[in-house]
Amino acid sequence: MKIVALCGVGVGTSAILKVNAERALARLDIDAEVTATDVASVQEVGADAQVILTSSELVSRIGKTNADIVVIDNYFDVDELTTKLEEALG
Repeated sequence: MKIVALCGVGVGTSAILKVNAERALARLDIDAEVTATDVASVQEVGADAQVILTSSELVSRIGKTNADIVVIDNYFDVDELTTKLEEALG
């Protein structure tokens, strides 16, 4: 399973989201590859992703995808990530 953590420029924010998504997946006992990327690379990096995690501001910039797009309000909130990943993957 592949999950993409998306931010605007793919530097700090997506890395924070990636780490916290990995923590949430560990809580759920789900094995998945989490990749951090930026909007410019999401089509290539996320081509085979099941889930794309991002902010509400970036949803419209993702383009066509077969992945479930999950909007995360607080990238630091592992509880939120756990709940939303469980719903998306459940």
